[in-house]
Amino acid sequence: MNLTLKAGLLLGILCAIWQLIMGVTGWYIHPQLLNLFWVVILIQIGVLIWALNKTASVNTYWQQVGKGTLISLVGGIVLFLFSILFTSVLFPNYFNELRAMQEELLREAGTSEAEIRSQLEITAMTQTTFLQALFGLLGTVITGFIISLIVAAVKRKKM
Repeated sequence: MNLTLKAGLLLGILCAIWQLIMGVTGWYIHPQLLNLFWVVILIQIGVLIWALNKTASVNTYWQQVGKGTLISLVGGIVLFLFSILFTSVLFPNYFNELRAMQEELLREAGTSEAEIRSQLEITAMTQTTFLQALFGLLGTVITGFIISLIVAAVKRKKM
């Protein structure tokens, strides 16, 4: 198995494990701990640094950026599939629980009932299994591209 595929699968699996930890612990419905979800970016940075360091001596800058983006695409596809499993099978009440938390936070902030309903309706339009999985895929690829631009540049500067 080539390094790009191996690193992409590693990225997807590690991020899926983190997502599962967030679900099993219930951190995804805790207002402060919900932000721990963003650990996936640290995982992505770590995997991309590891993989791109292994190939920096044989690839050009743009080849490195392409390789990092491709790794992120593979990882994103794994996460897309896992996200569908996560929100439709493992945690089927995921979106309802997120909306309940949001509603509680809005009430605590003194938001009017009409505004609460309006915000929850807007949020609900994008809180679907497919859209959230798609946003995760796109976010993983875009973040991977940006991280790869930086990692490849830093590595080139050191060479």
